[in-house]
Amino acid sequence: MTQHLTQSPQFFLTAPSPCPYLEGQFERKVFTHLVGNKAAEMNDLLTQGGFRRSQNIAYRPACETCRACVSVRILAQEFEISRSMRRVLQQNQDLVSTMSDAQPSTEQYSLFRTYLDARHRLGGMSDMTVLDYAMMVEDTHVDTKIIEYRRRGPDSFITGKGEGELMAVALTDRMADGLSMVYSFFNPDMDERSLGTFMILDHIERTRAMGLPHVYLGYWVNGSRKMGYKMRFQPQEHLGPKGWERYQVK
Repeated sequence: MTQHLTQSPQFFLTAPSPCPYLEGQFERKVFTHLVGNKAAEMNDLLTQGGFRRSQNIAYRPACETCRACVSVRILAQEFEISRSMRRVLQQNQDLVSTMSDAQPSTEQYSLFRTYLDARHRLGGMSDMTVLDYAMMVEDTHVDTKIIEYRRRGPDSFITGKGEGELMAVALTDRMADGLSMVYSFFNPDMDERSLGTFMILDHIERTRAMGLPHVYLGYWVNGSRKMGYKMRFQPQEHLGPKGWERYQVK
Protein backbone atom coordinates (compact mmCIF):
# COMPACT_ATOMS: atom_id res chain seq x y z
CA MET A 1 0.00 0.00 0.00
CA THR A 2 2.82 2.41 0.89
CA GLN A 3 4.62 1.70 -2.39
CA HIS A 4 1.40 2.25 -4.38
CA LEU A 5 0.76 5.60 -2.71
CA THR A 6 4.33 6.70 -3.32
CA GLN A 7 4.03 6.03 -7.05
CA SER A 8 0.63 7.73 -7.43
CA PRO A 9 0.79 11.29 -8.78
CA GLN A 10 -0.28 14.22 -6.65
CA PHE A 11 -2.48 16.83 -8.30
CA PHE A 12 -2.57 20.54 -7.52
CA LEU A 13 -4.85 23.44 -8.49
CA THR A 14 -3.66 26.87 -9.56
CA ALA A 15 -5.21 30.14 -8.43
CA PRO A 16 -7.50 31.95 -10.92
CA SER A 17 -5.77 34.15 -13.51
CA PRO A 18 -7.00 36.06 -16.61
CA CYS A 19 -7.66 33.76 -19.57
CA PRO A 20 -5.25 34.38 -22.48
CA TYR A 21 -7.87 33.32 -25.05
CA LEU A 22 -11.26 34.65 -23.97
CA GLU A 23 -11.68 38.17 -22.69
CA GLY A 24 -13.41 38.45 -19.32
CA GLN A 25 -12.82 34.82 -18.38
CA PHE A 26 -10.51 33.44 -15.70
CA GLU A 27 -8.60 30.19 -15.98
CA ARG A 28 -7.54 27.61 -13.43
CA LYS A 29 -5.46 24.52 -14.09
CA VAL A 30 -5.02 21.20 -12.37
CA PHE A 31 -1.46 19.89 -12.70
CA THR A 32 0.97 17.21 -11.63
CA HIS A 33 4.67 16.49 -12.06
CA LEU A 34 5.97 14.02 -14.66
CA VAL A 35 9.08 12.55 -13.09
CA GLY A 36 10.65 9.15 -12.50
CA ASN A 37 10.73 5.97 -14.53
CA LYS A 38 6.94 5.93 -14.97
CA ALA A 39 6.81 9.45 -16.45
CA ALA A 40 6.34 8.33 -20.07
CA GLU A 41 3.54 5.91 -19.17
CA MET A 42 1.86 8.58 -17.04
CA ASN A 43 2.21 11.16 -19.84
CA ASP A 44 0.44 8.79 -22.23
CA LEU A 45 -2.44 8.24 -19.82
CA LEU A 46 -2.80 11.92 -18.94
CA THR A 47 -2.59 13.08 -22.56
CA GLN A 48 -5.33 10.62 -23.46
CA GLY A 49 -7.27 12.16 -20.57
CA GLY A 50 -6.98 15.70 -21.91
CA PHE A 51 -3.77 16.89 -20.23
CA ARG A 52 -0.94 18.76 -21.94
CA ARG A 53 2.75 18.69 -21.08
CA SER A 54 4.99 21.69 -20.38
CA GLN A 55 8.50 20.65 -19.30
CA ASN A 56 7.95 18.17 -16.44
CA ILE A 57 4.41 19.38 -15.72
CA ALA A 58 1.18 17.86 -17.04
CA TYR A 59 -1.84 20.18 -16.81
CA ARG A 60 -5.40 20.60 -17.97
CA PRO A 61 -8.02 23.38 -17.58
CA ALA A 62 -10.15 23.30 -14.45
CA CYS A 63 -12.03 26.56 -14.95
CA GLU A 64 -15.03 27.21 -12.71
CA THR A 65 -17.36 28.96 -15.17
CA CYS A 66 -16.11 27.97 -18.64
CA ARG A 67 -15.67 24.77 -20.66
CA ALA A 68 -14.46 26.33 -23.91
CA CYS A 69 -11.14 24.43 -24.01
CA VAL A 70 -11.56 21.09 -25.77
CA SER A 71 -8.82 18.49 -26.31
CA VAL A 72 -8.40 17.64 -30.00
CA ARG A 73 -6.68 14.76 -31.76
CA ILE A 74 -6.50 14.01 -35.48
CA LEU A 75 -7.36 10.51 -36.72
CA ALA A 76 -4.16 10.19 -38.72
CA GLN A 77 -4.94 6.96 -40.55
CA GLU A 78 -8.26 8.37 -41.82
CA PHE A 79 -7.05 11.91 -42.50
CA GLU A 80 -8.31 13.41 -45.74
CA ILE A 81 -6.09 16.08 -47.21
CA SER A 82 -7.83 19.07 -48.77
CA ARG A 83 -6.93 20.82 -52.01
CA SER A 84 -5.51 23.83 -50.14
CA MET A 85 -3.35 21.54 -48.00
CA ARG A 86 -1.95 19.90 -51.13
CA ARG A 87 -0.87 23.38 -52.22
CA VAL A 88 0.87 23.83 -48.88
CA LEU A 89 2.82 20.62 -49.45
CA GLN A 90 3.77 21.79 -52.93
CA GLN A 91 4.89 25.19 -51.63
CA ASN A 92 7.18 23.47 -49.13
CA GLN A 93 8.54 20.64 -51.23
CA ASP A 94 12.00 22.21 -50.91
CA LEU A 95 11.98 21.57 -47.14
CA VAL A 96 13.30 18.50 -45.34
CA SER A 97 12.18 17.52 -41.82
CA THR A 98 14.59 15.76 -39.45
CA MET A 99 13.59 14.23 -36.11
CA SER A 100 16.16 13.88 -33.34
CA ASP A 101 16.38 13.73 -29.56
CA ALA A 102 15.33 16.97 -27.88
CA GLN A 103 18.41 19.17 -27.80
CA PRO A 104 18.27 22.99 -27.93
CA SER A 105 20.53 25.12 -30.11
CA THR A 106 21.27 28.82 -30.50
CA GLU A 107 19.88 28.63 -34.03
CA GLN A 108 16.57 27.29 -32.71
CA TYR A 109 16.42 30.00 -30.05
CA SER A 110 17.10 32.72 -32.61
CA LEU A 111 14.13 31.52 -34.68
CA PHE A 112 12.02 31.10 -31.54
CA ARG A 113 12.82 34.67 -30.48
CA THR A 114 11.94 36.03 -33.93
CA TYR A 115 8.66 34.11 -33.91
CA LEU A 116 7.66 35.36 -30.44
CA ASP A 117 8.52 38.97 -31.23
CA ALA A 118 6.42 38.86 -34.39
CA ARG A 119 3.44 36.76 -33.27
CA HIS A 120 3.25 36.75 -29.45
CA ARG A 121 4.95 39.90 -28.26
CA LEU A 122 2.53 40.31 -25.35
CA GLY A 123 2.13 36.61 -24.57
CA GLY A 124 3.23 34.74 -21.48
CA MET A 125 6.38 33.44 -23.19
CA SER A 126 7.52 36.82 -24.54
CA ASP A 127 10.32 37.29 -21.99
CA MET A 128 11.85 33.81 -22.31
CA THR A 129 15.66 33.82 -22.32
CA VAL A 130 17.94 31.33 -24.04
CA LEU A 131 18.14 29.43 -20.74
CA ASP A 132 14.35 29.35 -20.48
CA TYR A 133 14.19 27.95 -23.99
CA ALA A 134 16.78 25.28 -23.17
CA MET A 135 14.69 24.23 -20.16
CA MET A 136 11.54 24.05 -22.29
CA VAL A 137 13.30 21.59 -24.61
CA GLU A 138 15.45 19.60 -22.19
CA ASP A 139 13.34 19.42 -19.03
CA THR A 140 11.47 16.26 -19.94
CA HIS A 141 11.24 12.76 -18.51
CA VAL A 142 9.34 11.38 -21.52
CA ASP A 143 10.27 10.50 -25.11
CA THR A 144 10.53 14.02 -26.51
CA LYS A 145 11.85 14.86 -29.96
CA ILE A 146 12.85 17.97 -31.87
CA ILE A 147 11.81 18.11 -35.52
CA GLU A 148 13.69 20.69 -37.57
CA TYR A 149 12.53 21.87 -40.99
CA ARG A 150 15.28 23.13 -43.28
CA ARG A 151 15.74 23.95 -46.92
CA ARG A 152 16.93 21.04 -49.00
CA GLY A 153 20.65 21.03 -49.79
CA PRO A 154 22.75 19.38 -52.51
CA ASP A 155 23.42 16.32 -50.33
CA SER A 156 19.93 15.99 -48.82
CA PHE A 157 18.96 13.12 -51.11
CA ILE A 158 21.95 11.19 -49.70
CA THR A 159 21.87 12.23 -46.04
CA GLY A 160 18.10 12.66 -45.69
CA LYS A 161 18.71 15.92 -43.84
CA GLY A 162 18.12 19.54 -44.68
CA GLU A 163 21.27 21.61 -44.98
CA GLY A 164 19.98 25.12 -45.47
CA GLU A 165 18.18 27.75 -43.44
CA LEU A 166 16.19 26.62 -40.40
CA MET A 167 12.57 27.45 -41.24
CA ALA A 168 10.51 25.80 -38.49
CA VAL A 169 10.81 23.68 -35.35
CA ALA A 170 8.41 21.36 -33.53
CA LEU A 171 8.84 20.02 -29.99
CA THR A 172 6.98 16.72 -30.02
CA ASP A 173 6.29 13.85 -27.62
CA ARG A 174 6.33 10.35 -29.06
CA MET A 175 3.59 8.35 -27.37
CA ALA A 176 2.22 4.83 -27.48
CA ASP A 177 -0.72 5.89 -29.67
CA GLY A 178 0.82 8.67 -31.76
CA LEU A 179 2.52 12.05 -31.60
CA SER A 180 1.67 15.00 -29.37
CA MET A 181 2.67 18.44 -30.64
CA VAL A 182 3.90 20.22 -27.51
CA TYR A 183 5.03 23.48 -29.12
CA SER A 184 5.98 24.67 -32.59
CA PHE A 185 7.32 27.86 -34.13
CA PHE A 186 8.44 29.04 -37.55
CA ASN A 187 9.81 31.90 -39.62
CA PRO A 188 7.09 34.57 -39.35
CA ASP A 189 8.22 36.23 -42.58
CA MET A 190 7.17 33.20 -44.64
CA ASP A 191 3.37 33.52 -44.40
CA GLU A 192 2.90 32.32 -47.95
CA ARG A 193 4.32 28.91 -47.00
CA SER A 194 1.74 28.21 -44.23
CA LEU A 195 4.46 26.55 -42.18
CA GLY A 196 2.14 25.85 -39.24
CA THR A 197 -0.13 23.79 -41.48
CA PHE A 198 2.88 22.12 -43.09
CA MET A 199 4.21 20.95 -39.72
CA ILE A 200 0.87 19.40 -38.78
CA LEU A 201 0.72 17.60 -42.14
CA ASP A 202 4.24 16.30 -41.53
CA HIS A 203 3.20 14.98 -38.10
CA ILE A 204 0.21 13.24 -39.65
CA GLU A 205 2.44 11.56 -42.21
CA ARG A 206 4.96 10.51 -39.54
CA THR A 207 2.17 9.07 -37.39
CA ARG A 208 0.79 7.15 -40.35
CA ALA A 209 4.26 5.74 -41.11
CA MET A 210 4.52 4.58 -37.49
CA GLY A 211 1.18 2.77 -37.84
CA LEU A 212 -0.31 4.78 -34.97
CA PRO A 213 -3.73 6.44 -34.84
CA HIS A 214 -3.44 9.93 -33.32
CA VAL A 215 -1.86 13.35 -33.61
CA TYR A 216 -2.65 15.39 -30.49
CA LEU A 217 -3.07 19.12 -31.20
CA GLY A 218 -3.76 20.33 -27.68
CA TYR A 219 -6.79 22.49 -27.01
CA TRP A 220 -9.28 24.02 -29.37
CA VAL A 221 -10.82 27.04 -27.67
CA ASN A 222 -14.36 27.62 -28.89
CA GLY A 223 -14.69 31.33 -29.56
CA SER A 224 -10.96 31.99 -30.05
CA ARG A 225 -10.06 32.90 -33.65
CA LYS A 226 -6.40 31.98 -33.16
CA MET A 227 -7.41 28.36 -32.45
CA GLY A 228 -9.75 28.00 -35.42
CA TYR A 229 -7.13 26.41 -37.69
CA LYS A 230 -7.29 23.15 -35.74
CA MET A 231 -10.75 22.41 -37.11
CA ARG A 232 -9.37 22.12 -40.64
CA PHE A 233 -7.74 18.74 -40.00
CA GLN A 234 -10.48 16.16 -40.37
CA PRO A 235 -11.55 13.66 -39.24
CA GLN A 236 -10.76 14.33 -35.60
CA GLU A 237 -11.97 13.47 -32.14
CA HIS A 238 -12.84 15.79 -29.24
CA LEU A 239 -12.70 14.81 -25.58
CA GLY A 240 -16.02 15.35 -23.85
CA PRO A 241 -17.93 14.06 -20.81
CA LYS A 242 -18.45 10.71 -22.55
CA GLY A 243 -14.82 10.34 -23.61
CA TRP A 244 -13.29 10.81 -27.05
CA GLU A 245 -15.97 11.26 -29.71
CA ARG A 246 -15.73 11.91 -33.42
CA TYR A 247 -16.30 15.59 -34.16
CA GLN A 248 -19.13 16.34 -36.54
CA VAL A 249 -18.25 19.24 -38.83
CA LYS A 250 -21.05 21.81 -38.83
